[in-house]
Amino acid sequence: MIYDPKNKLHQKQAIEKLNYFISKGKRFELKAKQDKRSISQNSYLHLILTWFGIETGYTLEEVKQDIFKKIVNSATFYEGEFEGKIEGLKVERWRSTASLDALEMTLVIDRFRDFSAKELGIYLPEPSDLASLQEMENEISKFNNQQYV
Repeated sequence: MIYDPKNKLHQKQAIEKLNYFISKGKRFELKAKQDKRSISQNSYLHLILTWFGIETGYTLEEVKQDIFKKIVNSATFYEGEFEGKIEGLKVERWRSTASLDALEMTLVIDRFRDFSAKELGIYLPEPSDLASLQEMENEISKFNNQQYV
């Protein structure tokens, strides 16, 4: 069960459950739950990344990995270098967008929209601009099965 710390009943239930596990010597796990982002937020991100790719000539994967994550939002996505079992061979680790909560996702999208407009003059509509988003979807559908989508 997921407990809401603002709910007094949930607080009591969580404490009782924890006390039960401790008294019975049972193993247990406590972890915070992040707010999920909406499917519409994922769809919106995919739409603007695809449109940016069409406008710039980059593939969707290049836009997402190199421009969106590494250039525009590296502070959010970069996790550092990692050395595995192969001595001297280090790889960089980058977070997945799936690990972001709704607020983080909003922040990285806003940064990308600002970068697109200020650095390249490419307007990416806000999520509330449904007419522009529908027009983008129509244009993107013309590129079906190409590198941008």
